[in-house]
Amino acid sequence: MNGRQTETTDRGPSENAPAEIRFDGVSCPLPLQDYPNVIMGHGGGGKLTSELIEHLFLPAFGGHPFVDLADSTVFPVDATRLAFSTDSYVVQPLFFPGGSIGDLAVNGTVNDISMSGAKPLYLSAGFIVEEGFPIEQLQRIAHDMGAAAKRAGVSIIAGDTKVIERARGDGCYINTAGVGVVGEGVEIGPKRARPGDLVIVSGTLGDHGMAIMSVREGLEFESPIESDSASLNEMVAAMIQASPAIRVLRDPTRGGLSASLNEIASASKCGIVIDESRLPIKPMVQSACEILGLDPLLVANEGKLVCVVAEADSEEVLAAIRSQPDGANAAVIGKVVSEHPGIVVARTSIGASRVITIPIGEQLPRIC
Repeated sequence: MNGRQTETTDRGPSENAPAEIRFDGVSCPLPLQDYPNVIMGHGGGGKLTSELIEHLFLPAFGGHPFVDLADSTVFPVDATRLAFSTDSYVVQPLFFPGGSIGDLAVNGTVNDISMSGAKPLYLSAGFIVEEGFPIEQLQRIAHDMGAAAKRAGVSIIAGDTKVIERARGDGCYINTAGVGVVGEGVEIGPKRARPGDLVIVSGTLGDHGMAIMSVREGLEFESPIESDSASLNEMVAAMIQASPAIRVLRDPTRGGLSASLNEIASASKCGIVIDESRLPIKPMVQSACEILGLDPLLVANEGKLVCVVAEADSEEVLAAIRSQPDGANAAVIGKVVSEHPGIVVARTSIGASRVITIPIGEQLPRIC
């Protein structure tokens, strides 16, 4: 894998690769369902999170026909379709190169709503603050949230604050929930991927996770690795204007690109093939991953999206992404295929193939 984006914009993985890959016998061990206690991996967005949702939360809540376990849920209110999402933020440190827990909390929920093709409108904000937390830092966090909301064109219209005893928390946690409106004719979801569709990422991968880890581990580079935390609603609006027939949008946060692609493959019952040489990764991020023994495909992003689109519309959508300030490094990285349904495969730089599995837990806890 290299850190350079290729200039080629042809139609997916290398045409010199074998015509067919067979993974009929591939199976990945499932984690045990009888954990007596919650562990960190249950919050990592991988297999343990999926099991917690499937075997604990969904049975308790009774399920609902609107819920398809995407980044946000779309539901009708009279003649309007709304998208709703909620997320909690426990990142440490609270302030990091390129952002803070404040703008992260706004951008993350704005992006989750946008992944349904919706226009985000309103957010709520809930704070859990530890006794003794400096007011100056809370003021800075609130300022960052307000500035991020203004940039995204959304309003924070409801909230709540709780204070817990000293040493019972970790400074400040934030929950944001949001709602947006889905335009007429927009139908976006992980089940809609079809063989022949192309897979696009909107920019360099792993920036946020490595920004957090470089601070935690005291890694220093020629220039600091900065988080990619940003709202993507304007980018999504431009993409939908270029092609209302976009199939899938995902926000590759916890679990990174690997988790997002595996979720799409599983939901659509298709296979996905990506070309590792096409993955846009900054050299400093690649170096940091190698130093820490991490896979960039599993590292979280907070200002990037994954798009699955029909090949006929791919050039217009790619141009729309690249027209946005955060989309200059967008790239076609792969293709949806009918072979090996539910499995994601990467073509390596030496012509081999490897299965990209969904993580069981998470490599990097507390990064969002």
